[in-house]
Amino acid sequence: MSIVLGTSLDNGLVPPAKLRPAVQRAESVTSLSIGQYLIRRLSDYGIRHVFGLPGDYVLSFYSMLEKSPLDLVNCTREDCAGFAADAYARVNGMGAVCVTYGVGGLSLANSIAGASAEKSPVVLISGAPGIAERADNPLLHHRVREWRTQLEVFEKICLASAEIVDPATAFRDIDRLLDICHRQKGPVYIELPRDMVAVVPDQIRPYVPPPRQSDAAALAEAVAEAKARIEAAKRPVILAGVELHRYGLQAETLALAEAAKLPIAATMLAKSVISEVHPLYVGLYEGAMGRAEVTQFVEESDCLILLGTLLTDIDLGIFTAKLDPTRTIFATSEELKISHHHYHDVLLDDFIRGLAAARPQAAQRPLPPGPEAAAGEFTLVPDAPLTTTRLVRRLDESLDDRTLVVADVGDALFASSELVIRGQTEFIAPAYYTSMGFATPAALGAKMARPDLTVVALVGDGAFQMTGMELSTIVRRGLPVVVIVLDNKGYGTERLIHEGSFNDINPWQYQLLPQVLGGGTGYEVRTEGEFDAALARALADTSGMSIIRAHIGIDDRSVTLDRLAAGLARRVQR
Repeated sequence: MSIVLGTSLDNGLVPPAKLRPAVQRAESVTSLSIGQYLIRRLSDYGIRHVFGLPGDYVLSFYSMLEKSPLDLVNCTREDCAGFAADAYARVNGMGAVCVTYGVGGLSLANSIAGASAEKSPVVLISGAPGIAERADNPLLHHRVREWRTQLEVFEKICLASAEIVDPATAFRDIDRLLDICHRQKGPVYIELPRDMVAVVPDQIRPYVPPPRQSDAAALAEAVAEAKARIEAAKRPVILAGVELHRYGLQAETLALAEAAKLPIAATMLAKSVISEVHPLYVGLYEGAMGRAEVTQFVEESDCLILLGTLLTDIDLGIFTAKLDPTRTIFATSEELKISHHHYHDVLLDDFIRGLAAARPQAAQRPLPPGPEAAAGEFTLVPDAPLTTTRLVRRLDESLDDRTLVVADVGDALFASSELVIRGQTEFIAPAYYTSMGFATPAALGAKMARPDLTVVALVGDGAFQMTGMELSTIVRRGLPVVVIVLDNKGYGTERLIHEGSFNDINPWQYQLLPQVLGGGTGYEVRTEGEFDAALARALADTSGMSIIRAHIGIDDRSVTLDRLAAGLARRVQR
């Protein structure tokens, strides 16, 4: 094992204050400029950090941000800033990213698309050429075709968007977009021309949020039918989904499960929705990719209660899942369906709370062993070559309820499905949109949101080469983040789907990056014993970041990836 030392920086972080109420209207706004009002409202929603990069069209707003209570986190690339803001939002409740027009905003399209697909509430703020500058239609730099091109791109991706061009409606537009982001859990887009930032409106048109309440009769009938179906069933089970993360409904779901003694499984996207050592938790349901006993337990259910669940191909094992829709209670933020009965205007949180209050009496059946019991004892074999499965097993030994794991796409994601997460919302991965390069910048965002937690990122070498230089920001901030690079010299998942030299990449000396970046500690490991020692040192090191280059065989893969690859290969070859 080789060790490379660098310098460390003092992070100066302060534990975050308790999240403030998200929909309280700010006081004394009549003297605020549009830029100042936007900053205040971001703060009202509990946002303490704004990720991004400066550029000339956004410099005046950046100057305001720098003087504000918000912490401006400059990243190395716009897409990295987007991934960081996405992870921050998943942990904190809402996040924000701020960039310049054109080259900045359009570079964020992929990151924000991921936030949209996985219902992550990110506020995207883009500077823009001033309104006065647009007279006579000049060819200003960063522009693509029309002035509205970028706005129209994000209209397709985000829940809502607006260009702030009218001072009279500016505050109302800001309030509307932030309310939508908070209430519907997805990204919104705010385009702020640079000559509007310092404008103080001489009139203010208030925003009145739309009413948010369930139809009482529909709610009562839905709860009654759901209770009756649960009590009539012999094998009911809850399949918990990602919306329970986003809407903070873990406690309500647990109250329902514990009152009725209902077992709980979760989808991959919702991993860590509840503690995976809870006695009612049976494991991840992943169709044919998952543990056979969990798959059988869920698919044999005669009453499957899907709460906040997005039925994606990854969550359903490339559609190898066998779920009977006539035996399901399907409740999300957008619809409520019990078998073929559709209920309208019933909020997800009201339905879960109502069903918990109804206290259905569920039939009991033996549960399969939970993830911790299924994993069994781990015994280190110090001289054995390191494999992905054994690496994850050793990492699992070090996890507790103060550890947050971020997994990238590929075997980093699939192997980490076998980790046992002790806390709630302490596993983050792009398990539906599956954009490579998520993990390293996401680790930055997660650590900024929760500096009190230990953050570990698991990333393949191919994904790391896309965005790994965001370690520079982590070093600059002195953040003790641990990054584990699975080095198999290429795109291991794609090798299984379709072999070709295009899956190979140029190997880097990842362990030497602390020398390049001026901080942190690097490790290079090839055996279980070397990884054990490096991981122990990295987790104990609070002086700065640690990066572990873990050599694994070019043909090595987890059992989960084996199953997934077989399914993907059949689809690709059709």
